[in-house]
Amino acid sequence: MRADRGLPHVAPDPPRGALRTFVRLLDTSVFSALERSLPNRLFWRLAPRLMRLTGRLTSLRPFPVGLLETRDQRNGRPHRRVVIYFHDGDRVIVIPSKAGMPTDPFWFENAVADPEVLFGGHPFRAEAVAGENELARLWALADRFYPPYASFRERAARSGRTIPILRLVPAQVS
Repeated sequence: MRADRGLPHVAPDPPRGALRTFVRLLDTSVFSALERSLPNRLFWRLAPRLMRLTGRLTSLRPFPVGLLETRDQRNGRPHRRVVIYFHDGDRVIVIPSKAGMPTDPFWFENAVADPEVLFGGHPFRAEAVAGENELARLWALADRFYPPYASFRERAARSGRTIPILRLVPAQVS
């Protein structure tokens, strides 16, 4: 995404109207299976390329998405993924849910290993959220914003995984 475009501020308010109905459908087993389907996984793989080329993608999904760029810890190359996000003050909150699959996504591992990231073309410092109270507060916001996160956490817990929360703090530009 081009850095000259502003990063839209996304309040973690619950969806309204038709979007609320759609979100309720997302939290069913049928849509949960679609979330893990091959076409959906392909969408999330191709989306970063489309977003980099056009600078847009939010109209293709009902939730706001942004392009997160990390440094691949295996080869040092940029690793780009499109992620759903919302704001907590001036900080961006990203949930590396991977639809509740047993492992964390590579982009999360990359961000923890090298916390200097770009989001929407802007520099941020990534930090995994720690502390029970802060996690509980952010999970309450995340569940209101995107209710399927609760189902993803349950699915991940069955395999022994705890889904983390990634906070992106705006970098100080000198």
